Amino acid sequence: MFQPKKKRPRIRRTMSGLIALTLLSSLVFPSIAGAEPAEPSQVQFANVSVQPGQTVHVPVTLKQSYSQVSAYNMQIDYDTSALEFVRITPKSVSTISTSPEETGTGDFQYVINNEEGWVRIIWVNFNAGERLISDEQQLFDIEVKAKSNATPGTKQLTVVQSDSEHWLFTNVEHNSGAQLSGGTITITAANSGGDNSGSTPTPNPGNSSGGGGSVSPTTPVVTPVPSTPAVTKGVDIYVNGQKQEQSATATTSTVNNQVTTTVHVDNEKVINQIGSGLKTLLLPITGTGKGAVVGELNGKLVKTMEGSNAEVVIQTDSGTYTLPANQIQVDQVLNQFGSTVPLEDITIQIAIAPSATSKQTAIQAAADKLENTTVIAAPIDFEVKAIWNGQQVNVDRFNSYVERSITLPEGVDGSKITTGVVLQPDGSLLHVPTKVIKGNVQDSAIINSLTNSTYALIYHPATFSDVSSHWSRDDVQDLASRLIVQGTGENVFAPDQSITRAEFTAVLLRGLGLHAPRSAEAASFTDVETGSWYENEVETAVSYGLISGYADESFRPNSEISRAEALTIVSRAMKLVGLAQADASETTSLLSTYSDSAKVQAWAAEPVASAIKQELVQGADGKLMSDADISRAQSAAIVKRLLAKAGLI
Repeated sequence: MFQPKKKRPRIRRTMSGLIALTLLSSLVFPSIAGAEPAEPSQVQFANVSVQPGQTVHVPVTLKQSYSQVSAYNMQIDYDTSALEFVRITPKSVSTISTSPEETGTGDFQYVINNEEGWVRIIWVNFNAGERLISDEQQLFDIEVKAKSNATPGTKQLTVVQSDSEHWLFTNVEHNSGAQLSGGTITITAANSGGDNSGSTPTPNPGNSSGGGGSVSPTTPVVTPVPSTPAVTKGVDIYVNGQKQEQSATATTSTVNNQVTTTVHVDNEKVINQIGSGLKTLLLPITGTGKGAVVGELNGKLVKTMEGSNAEVVIQTDSGTYTLPANQIQVDQVLNQFGSTVPLEDITIQIAIAPSATSKQTAIQAAADKLENTTVIAAPIDFEVKAIWNGQQVNVDRFNSYVERSITLPEGVDGSKITTGVVLQPDGSLLHVPTKVIKGNVQDSAIINSLTNSTYALIYHPATFSDVSSHWSRDDVQDLASRLIVQGTGENVFAPDQSITRAEFTAVLLRGLGLHAPRSAEAASFTDVETGSWYENEVETAVSYGLISGYADESFRPNSEISRAEALTIVSRAMKLVGLAQADASETTSLLSTYSDSAKVQAWAAEPVASAIKQELVQGADGKLMSDADISRAQSAAIVKRLLAKAGLI
């Protein structure tokens, strides 16, 4: 049931209105009487660099909070001789923003005064406790410009934290205050950092053509301040299995109570040692426990590895990341920063880190909503970033499946894992292809994905009463335990019921771990309704080239799908997972063994033969029955065989 939208109080878009809103912010969620005071929240302004006459973005992030934030206000002061604020963009929850120049009323408001050098920002949650702000969440983004006559040096964004009109955070349970860090803006001389154009390169939005890989637009680098002195020592790495002594250094420090070890590879030394024969660069970093590990290479080494079809492996106590160098897409990264930037000046960071407390809480909450579900291992983040001159891009989409593993704690039985999952923006958990490997001491879960994300492992056993003696029992219950297929009712699967085109597409996508389109281009079918449950599935399948629809520009989502149509979609998925398809000579040979092969239409011949070649289908009584509707049980069996044949489960 939809809830009616609550009316928002209308607040004047003036400075006096903002002051009134400041007072209101402390009353929206009053402190609970007798509540124990919490530790203050931690708010971080990014430290960034910019050239005179250029603009830069400063993310402002709630890094840690012991209770969800319901309102805040702050006044940021800055040096008008060097800086000019352009705009403020809210990033947290579902905010509606207004500035003095805009009409309407928002729960996020701001006023910029570039003459006096201050900006006032206020956010109040008017949603009766819904959509509160948790830690590890960006609050807003500041776009600031360095004036053309600004001299090189550092400028600090400041806040008078002792004045509640300038700095106040209200939490659900109490007003615990907040502490601020960062906010240094370094103004650099023109042409610094390797850019010969004399100006900051214009970010290239990138594209996902050529197989789906993409990098994000540039954003400012957030440099956390270590709370412990950094300790650096030499470490050994391995090239093609051979130890390379003292070819890297490891620096360990503690940031926000998180121990982080960063391994800096001696790029030139490795390049000189390997020539053109590099296949594997292994960075084994053990003894860090649950700490974060970051491997650092430069763009020149990555480009050399790309030419050798080599891979870099980060191996830690908590997991392993195996990343082919060509999936980093260093040429796309270079385009983001500017084609004149030297590759050796670009730092590539490959990270394995425990997820923030907020993500752990969200994943547990999502598991609690599912029946009979247990989170087996704490979530882990796998990230790839490229950094240059105070800017970074995230490499978060790949052209082919990339493998990473999560090592289970000692004593945790791998048989108690049914799948790996990713947390979606709507708070749900979705399957990613996962298989468990038994170890002598510790088991591990191998996860393959086309994206980077936060991954957790769950145990979600599933059974259905109407498949207990059905031929498809093992396939159906395995896929149900992986959150790939669902029942039609309580403890009922209806294995022999036919399946629609939209339903089959959704099952295949869930099995492949494809949960969002790889490009922004929307599917243009005349009968795919906006807001329908299958709209995202159809757009995702189109973006990966799995479906194309009919000549009349329809998709017919609710029509039953035939075996030939289903296998045509599956054959396209075979390309994605790297399974060989049947060629023309094989097609004739493979189809000829079935008595009804003449009924297979020409457009379906090669896809059906490809499915036969990979043993995804066997037929029944010597027949393919390509025009018959495919059942729910048959769909589950084919998808499971596809994933198993590709080594994804």
